[in-house]
Amino acid sequence: MEPAQDARLDVSPGAHATAIGFRPLERADLPRMYRWITTPHVARWWDPAPSLAAVEAHYLPYIDDPRLTQCYAILLDAEPIGFIQTYLIDDYPEYAEAVQVERGAAGVDLFIGEPALVHRGLGPQVLRRFTRTVIFANPDTSCCIIGPAASNAGAIRAYAKAGFHYLKTVAVPGETEPEYLMRLTRGDQLGA
Repeated sequence: MEPAQDARLDVSPGAHATAIGFRPLERADLPRMYRWITTPHVARWWDPAPSLAAVEAHYLPYIDDPRLTQCYAILLDAEPIGFIQTYLIDDYPEYAEAVQVERGAAGVDLFIGEPALVHRGLGPQVLRRFTRTVIFANPDTSCCIIGPAASNAGAIRAYAKAGFHYLKTVAVPGETEPEYLMRLTRGDQLGA
């Protein structure tokens, strides 16, 4: 699969234009994923921080069989800088029961892994591009749901900039704090 790369943005004053793209996560990415997940700005949202073996055990099934969850490396000028995944919420019955959203809703999760690229405005750009080119490319997708921790104010602001709107706050079994569910419809995405 060729990485999609036509979104342009400037990540710092005086920087050259850069391209955002995605490619399926590969086995060779797992040590990098482990490094990202254990970097302080990402690790604070993981409880507890996993080992490399745990990262491999979690992501290898999705790499080998992406039917339920599709995992991608976020690319900036063809270099991996973060992680994004999507899945149909209905495919995860316990989570679907907790969040109670309409059928056909896709979930999305992401993080920018490279510390030097955090707080540069990439999150909203990545989400707009990913929802347009991956999530809403499926005509059966009714909407997109993202559920940051209720205390993750930075993520909530970034997701709002990408066009997501507050839906509700829900307790999810196994999570240490409630999720602040946000929703993006196909119409919202077109206007973002």
